[in-house]
Amino acid sequence: MIAPPWYPVPPHGYGGTELVVGLLAAELRDQGHDVELIAAEGSALATWTAAPRGWDAALGGEELHLRDLTYASRVLDLLDGLRPFDLVHDHSGAAVLFGLAAQSPAPLVHTVHGLIAEPLRTFLESLGPHRVAVVAISEAQRRAAVAFPWAATVHNAVDVAALRVAEPERDPPYLLSLARVCLAKGQHLAIEAAHRAGRRLVLAGKVEASAEGAEYYERRIVPHLDGDRVVHLHNVAGEEKTRLLAGASALLAPLQWDEPFGLYMAEAMASGTPVIAFPRGAAPELVDPGETGFLVSDVEAMAAAIPLADRIDPGRCAENARKRFNPRRMAADYLRVYEWAIARGSSAGVAVTAAPSPLGWPPPGNGRQRDLPLERSGAAAG
Repeated sequence: MIAPPWYPVPPHGYGGTELVVGLLAAELRDQGHDVELIAAEGSALATWTAAPRGWDAALGGEELHLRDLTYASRVLDLLDGLRPFDLVHDHSGAAVLFGLAAQSPAPLVHTVHGLIAEPLRTFLESLGPHRVAVVAISEAQRRAAVAFPWAATVHNAVDVAALRVAEPERDPPYLLSLARVCLAKGQHLAIEAAHRAGRRLVLAGKVEASAEGAEYYERRIVPHLDGDRVVHLHNVAGEEKTRLLAGASALLAPLQWDEPFGLYMAEAMASGTPVIAFPRGAAPELVDPGETGFLVSDVEAMAAAIPLADRIDPGRCAENARKRFNPRRMAADYLRVYEWAIARGSSAGVAVTAAPSPLGWPPPGNGRQRDLPLERSGAAAG
């Protein structure tokens, strides 16, 4: 299993893909599978490390592609010298995937964790279905490349064991926006909705590291921060994040982009905290209206839904979400993909996506799931 080179696995704070990779690797190991994980330095679950700390500074900058290529070179050299594998599961960038698709040591599965714009879609199409079984994380993500021969859709999991279920009465009550602060996440609209509803709002998340992100924060967010009705916590993790999720009366997600999943929404619902979201991206797949939250069309409707969220039972909300977004379910779905890919593919390049999807996607209804130089890490392989 190959993680991206940017953050440790599991992450110490920010790092959604790394969180998912860590949960999957740990669950597979718990079930007795031999999982060797290649990841960044500082990864507690890694068998091998192939990127030093600090490479996340390249994200969004000119050095990104060179870091990606360097990581790919190290990963491919490492795989070339290791024992045979039954399967390789890649979660990293295009450079690693390109190298593996050209000469993979075993049947290859790749999960797309980001938004599919035209350049990525064209790149995936150029690889050909005989080289890699590509997995989506939502049906919404798949719709950006509807003609692409997807192998399956597997919803992400969250660390349900690390989350607490909220008490029915939150005191003091507050609303939560837990996401990277940028225009795409729409925190300015969350502020407006909270103001209309007369509720306190906690914004939690780092400001996007870009000129656009800094401008958005200074112009649209800072003027509303008063330390009381609107509060910003620049980054949260661990116990603080768990407490914030469990204590909020609702999580607001006024999405301004087609988010391919939204781990923070699944985390909130698994904590018994309803999600009120705009119906963009994967939100309609994640939120069960009236059970785990509400889908609303605009700020006015979001404000009107806030008191309705108080009527949702935290226990039922958490139970629903934990059934759908737990690591065991995710691992079971991926094992079906692995078995399917192994049966139909090989390092010789036999077609792995010619047969029907192993999960029978797309399903009916709303698209929900059916039920440094290379070095050896001190972690066990599993």
